[in-house]
Amino acid sequence: MSNDHNLRVYDSILGLLSSEENPTPLVRLNKVVLFKHTQVFAKLEWYNPFGAIKDRVAANLVRDAEERGVLGKGKKLVEATSGNTGLGLAMIGNQKGYPLQTPLSEAIPLEKRTVLRFFGTDVIELDDSLCPAPGAPEGAIAQARATADTMDEYILLDQYTNEANPGGHYRTTGPEIWRQTEGKVTHFVAGLGTCGTITGTGRFLKEQGDVKVLGACPEDGHDIPGVRSQRQLAQTKLYHPEEYDGEVEVTNREAYDMCLRLNREESITAGPSSGMALVAALKLVPDEPGNIVVVIFPDNIFKYASSVLRHFPELKPPEKEEAQADTGPSKNDLFLNEMMENLKNPHDSVAPKKLAEQLADGDKPLVVDIRIPKHFAESHVPTSINIPQDNLGGRVSELPEDRNASIVMVCNIGKFSKQATLYLKSMGYRNVKSMKGGLNEWVRKGLETES
Repeated sequence: MSNDHNLRVYDSILGLLSSEENPTPLVRLNKVVLFKHTQVFAKLEWYNPFGAIKDRVAANLVRDAEERGVLGKGKKLVEATSGNTGLGLAMIGNQKGYPLQTPLSEAIPLEKRTVLRFFGTDVIELDDSLCPAPGAPEGAIAQARATADTMDEYILLDQYTNEANPGGHYRTTGPEIWRQTEGKVTHFVAGLGTCGTITGTGRFLKEQGDVKVLGACPEDGHDIPGVRSQRQLAQTKLYHPEEYDGEVEVTNREAYDMCLRLNREESITAGPSSGMALVAALKLVPDEPGNIVVVIFPDNIFKYASSVLRHFPELKPPEKEEAQADTGPSKNDLFLNEMMENLKNPHDSVAPKKLAEQLADGDKPLVVDIRIPKHFAESHVPTSINIPQDNLGGRVSELPEDRNASIVMVCNIGKFSKQATLYLKSMGYRNVKSMKGGLNEWVRKGLETES
């Protein structure tokens, strides 16, 4: 038996991988789009066999590595991921006999981390940013590269730099859209993450005709897995703004509100990055006769229950007096998260460059690095001292007696330093701040470290 797309009969699950002959659906949006002339279509990428657009990337990365002869029997995969590429690689690896190890951020939704383990992946959770950053000294990408460099059986496909990433979209996504719209597409809109989707698809479509290629990026400090803010995009080698016709920033609130509307008004089970991309389309595309817009909807909502509860706490089931299973963050958790978000204000946080200027002056703040000693020894802000977060309570004597002393807390990405800042404030310290972006951001800014 061979693959038959008409009968939907396949030799294996890999026969379901998307192609021009087996495209993911295009669905016109009718209720959330108020244009009179412009038609907007969503390309539903969760119809890929493993649930997301990254299946295309995973398949092409593996195909390319096999054809180059670097991937074969006895080899294992290691790949940093924000979730979906890992899911695709895990399942393709299960079929082909390539076990997967993936370092990733513990900020990635629990649902994704759990399913990765369920798929058989060796998941290594790190205190890293939501979207892994090249150059971060202890980040997911650095750990994946170190594993591949030191262990011969591991192959790093590196979706963040590998041209096979946009190549997968040039081979599949672009031809699908051109064929499905009968060559009438005028605008293509996609979220900006690794930028494989917008770059590969955009290149194909622009070769066919006058198609505007538009990008959507989230705000800084966003909570939308798989995409990158404008600042984060500077670290992405596959980001080619000179090839795009426009970009726009979308806030968390705009993205999640549109995500909710898509589910309730269009009955399309879209995830938050889909909401972000559609908001961008509505901001960037004019309402003119003849406009045919295709917007990439990368995956569905089912992987993001914990994220949804952060943005729509009213959806949490009512609390009961008796003990019950944990269905999401508690009121205390939500309150704590809100307090930590509030610490982003300029009075309770400091940017790395500003801290570097202060350290160069005579009146230096005390910099307290709360990471584990091993990570502190490898790299840290000059003059900083190391008090791991778990030891803060027992090592108060190492902090200044003066509760007005200037103190800056540092971790990897600025998440746990906020918790430590709140902790010291609860002890009466009035001039304590968290360094924005943590040591990862310090390194990205090219600032000096000690080891």
